[in-house]
Amino acid sequence: MTRQLEDTADTSPIGAGRLAGIDRRSAIDAVRLRIGMAISLGLLKPGERLPDQEDVALGLSVSPITARRALASLAEQGVVVRRRGRAGGTFVADEPPQSVLAELSASPAESQAVNRLVDRRLLFECAVTHYATLNATAEQLDELDRLTREMAESADWSDYHQADEQFHQLVGTASGLGTAVEAYHETLTELYAYFIPYPIELLHKSNCDHVALVAALRAGDVSEAVEVSRKHVDVLHRTMFMGLANTGAGSPFEAPD
Repeated sequence: MTRQLEDTADTSPIGAGRLAGIDRRSAIDAVRLRIGMAISLGLLKPGERLPDQEDVALGLSVSPITARRALASLAEQGVVVRRRGRAGGTFVADEPPQSVLAELSASPAESQAVNRLVDRRLLFECAVTHYATLNATAEQLDELDRLTREMAESADWSDYHQADEQFHQLVGTASGLGTAVEAYHETLTELYAYFIPYPIELLHKSNCDHVALVAALRAGDVSEAVEVSRKHVDVLHRTMFMGLANTGAGSPFEAPD
């Protein structure tokens, strides 16, 4: 996830003007919200170490300065703690203030907007997968295979999300659908801006879908490839923050990407 959201003057796609009826958030507030929600939902555990600051920025598609300022703000409020030394870094506080976490939540309007965005991606995903099955080159399939291995070897959510974005962008490019691919990529970028950190073991489980998709693409099996992609995206209604908030933290779920 490489799209950059620059400094505090920017607004995040979370609450951006194009999603009608939703208040605008600064990029810093959006990062605070995404990390805070992951903690509230139990996806980030007390004492867990966050990736390095630059990796947080890459994993959440924001600029390094935005990530630094968001983490500094969370540290000031006691949500995360910073430790120095060889074993140092930024860690989830053992007892994050519940009053602060309660403020770091998405509104019902934001949740509804993300559900609509998932539906939009679902339509695009099925279309690009159909044509990628017909048009993907051997080199593109090899690169998709490489990305599935990279995701399988990822040590944290930041590394995984970066490879995941490359994977889905390449599926879109492999479709050969011209300018329609740009619209698909834009939808991906919007949706990735709502993703929150997930335990790597759950993301590794989600990667099984990528492996199955590449196998179907190699076999030229359009119906199987489209069905894998449909299920992979449709589950986002239940596994992104709005679905988890409805079922409660700690409920079994598959990780989104």
